[in-house]
Amino acid sequence: MSEPGLPDGSLSQTPPMSYLVRHGVMRHFGEFKPATPDHRFEKQQDVILRTERGIEVGQVICPAHPAMIQALVEPTTGTILRVMTAEDRQRHATLLARRNPAYDAAAELIRRHSLPMQLVDVEHLFGGERVVFFFLAEKRVDFRELVKSMAREFQTRIELRQIGVRDEAKLLADYGDCGRPVCCNTHMVVMPSVSMRMAKLQKSTLDPSKISGRCGRLKCCLRFEQDVYEEFQKQLPPINARILTRKGKGRVVGQEILNRMVLVEFEDGRRLPVQLDEILTRLP
Repeated sequence: MSEPGLPDGSLSQTPPMSYLVRHGVMRHFGEFKPATPDHRFEKQQDVILRTERGIEVGQVICPAHPAMIQALVEPTTGTILRVMTAEDRQRHATLLARRNPAYDAAAELIRRHSLPMQLVDVEHLFGGERVVFFFLAEKRVDFRELVKSMAREFQTRIELRQIGVRDEAKLLADYGDCGRPVCCNTHMVVMPSVSMRMAKLQKSTLDPSKISGRCGRLKCCLRFEQDVYEEFQKQLPPINARILTRKGKGRVVGQEILNRMVLVEFEDGRRLPVQLDEILTRLP
């Protein structure tokens, strides 16, 4: 059924004005408009883009909507030039095959210049406009002479990007402890802030080796569930609160937030779990 005031089928016949597209090894998200306005692109379709960096390979996620773009942090923009052809795919495969040799050559140049930096990954732009090298360093590095050496070696524009350990995991990590692909490598656009307080609230083990992700920092999934834990905790009486239950009067000595249950120490010394709906009232 069409929208009021629109002819039947008009929504499906009108191509979207723009699309949400993911591109680059850092998985940038942005709003891209078709070079040919009446061309329609499908979800998960591999495409060739013109971005601020140059010509790149991307993947169409879905038609773009204002609220969706507004939710992105510093979204990229550009133009969808075409769907990838067989020739495009062959060129892309050739560029991917160059990554390891380029990595080795760049690592050797870094060693020769004796710079305190660790090379992480290499990205060749599809159009050949530049090669991007991602690296880790504890502080700012003066790599001007290194860039000159790299430009002579690779005969193209060189970009060096310093990243953090979480970005390193985004580039290189594969699977997490849960057995699924790491979140930063799949669906995450912005790395969330995660604190030890979240782990304590969720009663996760405080063993750093078990609550740390591939980046060595606290797992991002602790943040995903935090809002639910906080909302459920608001519904429970706090620790040391005196309450009246169907089993008698007592003091809250523990919480089972997801089970919506508290552990109560009754006046006769018993300690029993009490469901939220069994609590009659809080006592002064």
